[in-house]
Amino acid sequence: DNLLGISWVDSSWIPILNNGSVLDYFSERSNPFYDRTCNNEVVKMQRMTLDHLNQMVGVEYILLHAQEPILFIIRKQQRQSPTQVMPLADYYIIAGVIYQAPDLGSVINSRVLTAVHGIQSAFEEAMSYCRYHPSKGYWWHFKDQEEREKTKPKAKKKEEPSSIFQRQRVDALLLDLRQKFPPRFVQQKPGEKPIPVDQIKKEPEPAPEAVKTEEKETVKNAQSAGAKGPPEKRMRLQ
Repeated sequence: DNLLGISWVDSSWIPILNNGSVLDYFSERSNPFYDRTCNNEVVKMQRMTLDHLNQMVGVEYILLHAQEPILFIIRKQQRQSPTQVMPLADYYIIAGVIYQAPDLGSVINSRVLTAVHGIQSAFEEAMSYCRYHPSKGYWWHFKDQEEREKTKPKAKKKEEPSSIFQRQRVDALLLDLRQKFPPRFVQQKPGEKPIPVDQIKKEPEPAPEAVKTEEKETVKNAQSAGAKGPPEKRMRLQ
């Protein structure tokens, strides 16, 4: 089990903690960090001194550092010979509360996870401010900017006049649509009901013979007017 997230304390021992009693405090049966199969338990049951630990082989606990009455560091180690040991874990006691010191791998793993979580949160927050529109592209929209825009007086935007190319292009498109889809109804006067195109009465076209006779009469009138001279001038009476 991972013991890095738990702690243990016995308040009755806190007033009497010192260099001589800290190992007895650590060897309490309710302490989850203490191994019952260690050599310290054997020495304690046989009522021997802690000096006999150097002559034994196996797991043992020693007081590594002491700063009375606040800080004590206890090391768990594997003894292979009187002169050779291998550290297994360190425990520190601060104001009577026992914690397990994390190993280097746990520290690096925790720091990396914290950094990755911070970077991921920053990216998620940045993505919440990102906006996109096909005509504008990408831009940033921040909350404080929106609040400033609300407080600012709204200025009327001037409409830009259309260019000649836009007008010609629109007229060409409208003419093309009119030819492809001719109107079915026509409103002759504003306010009147639209009338289908088929019901509009077309004026009869004049016959070609009548047009020719009218043209001949106009020509004769013009010739007769040209044959007559200008009107005579009358003398004014003084």
